Amino acid sequence: MSSASEQRAAGKRRRPSGEPPPLPRSIGRSGHVLMGLTLALGAIVILALGHVTVGAWFDRQNTSLLRAVSAIRTGWLNAIALRIDRVLASRATIGFVRLGTLIALVVFRRWRHLLAFLISVVAVEAVVYELSILVAVARPVGVRILGSWSGFSFPSAPVAALTVTLVGAAYGLLPSGRQRSNGMWLAGSIIAGFGANRLYLALDNPTDVIAAVILGVAIPVVSFRLVAPNDVFPVTYRGGRTAHLDVRGRRGDAIRAAVHDQLGLTVLDLRPVGLEGSGGSTPLRLSVTSGVDASARPLFAKLYATNHVRADRWYKLGRTILYGSLEDEAPFQSVRRFVEYEDYTLLLLRNQGVAVPEPFGIVEITPEREYLIAMEFFEGAREIGEADVDDGVIDEGLTLIRRLWDAGVAHRDIKPANLMVRNGKVLLIDVFFVQVRPSPWRQAVDLANMMLVLALRSDAERVYRAALRHFTEDDIAEAFAAARGVATPTQLRVALKRDGRDLAGRFRAMAPRREPVAIQRWSARRVSLALGVCAGALAVLTLVAANWRVLL
Repeated sequence: MSSASEQRAAGKRRRPSGEPPPLPRSIGRSGHVLMGLTLALGAIVILALGHVTVGAWFDRQNTSLLRAVSAIRTGWLNAIALRIDRVLASRATIGFVRLGTLIALVVFRRWRHLLAFLISVVAVEAVVYELSILVAVARPVGVRILGSWSGFSFPSAPVAALTVTLVGAAYGLLPSGRQRSNGMWLAGSIIAGFGANRLYLALDNPTDVIAAVILGVAIPVVSFRLVAPNDVFPVTYRGGRTAHLDVRGRRGDAIRAAVHDQLGLTVLDLRPVGLEGSGGSTPLRLSVTSGVDASARPLFAKLYATNHVRADRWYKLGRTILYGSLEDEAPFQSVRRFVEYEDYTLLLLRNQGVAVPEPFGIVEITPEREYLIAMEFFEGAREIGEADVDDGVIDEGLTLIRRLWDAGVAHRDIKPANLMVRNGKVLLIDVFFVQVRPSPWRQAVDLANMMLVLALRSDAERVYRAALRHFTEDDIAEAFAAARGVATPTQLRVALKRDGRDLAGRFRAMAPRREPVAIQRWSARRVSLALGVCAGALAVLTLVAANWRVLL
């Protein structure tokens, strides 16, 4: 075994059966308590429905408590309580808070939190409605009721509506930690005060209020922790892309523990790096040591999660609908396949002599949910958009594309952020999009994009002359006939626009004339997908419209 392999093997530990993963996914202790209370509520309802004596006992206890509360009523306190009930029990007030929450979630593009909020509201409203019909508990008997009311009282519909709205808003809009904790305390105070106010007016029984609060808290808490868990979808207002996960707190500790156990490396420091050039993962720079070598060394790592799989699936679906398919772009089905494929492509390209990072291994954070792939960090390298590009660098870049062609692969994302320069050598990073045996169109696009990247830091004539040493004039003509519109990565398009020179036009003028390669490709699959997406969107809009009165 080599010394490097020995260093990586030192300190590795196999996780025993039954031991939780570094970052276990669960609804938390409070979530389990709320689920237990909900199940207990269901059991009590069933027991009360099956045994008349149980229901009668609850009725006696409710009446006894309400009589004691009504004994402290005074004229001025009655007026205040009635005003509070008119405000907080109003559908207009609850609808205003719900609409504001929905708008805020849309503005900040928190789609998972929006979905969790909608699920919570609709579920609570539906459960309260069904229980009120099933149980049919009457309003308090033997106590004077102040204010207006309608229907049965179990569970208390106004209390449940206000509770799910405030709890859902706190989870969807407030960052985890002190801000959310303070928000939940404030919401709890409002709910407790409103519940006590309903008891003072004898509009609800104590059991009605307790059941409403249990449902109004348990359903949104569990919904948010399952649909939009904070470890994966944190609420933050610091900007950045939703693809970038927060690596502080529990996740950071989990990454350190997993890297130590699975790779035998001790993480001294980890921090995000290059976020502006990455949209499909969370790139990290790790500072690590091993049990054999105590000196620190940098590693580059990419953290993938299930949201990246979903984003990849939607991205490829959208491209198929908008542009057709010039190549086979089957979506990945799991995060594990993500990291396995990138690890494979790193090894494949290194075997072909392409300068890519050395892979150090795959790290499991949460089984089937989060994985990290570690690789060599190109210390001292600069992004090609910031480096000096001379004839040697131009030749290096074109040689890299020639090797990709000879190996029968395409990188598919040639742009300045993925090309590094160190000591005059061009290094290729981010090989996730690499395709084996790609279409000729895709290989041609790689060549055009590389020539454009090199010309940005030099000039088109120098790059064209150098390209003729590796490719034919027909190859170059095909490349710029294919590289149009979306074939060019967004970062490269922005850089070309900022540069101001018509570099693509200059290359086309020097190369033999070639008709543009059409990007649009129509097929039965594309048409059926487009129709299916439109039908699905229409169904969602219909469902939202049907439940609009429930939501607001």
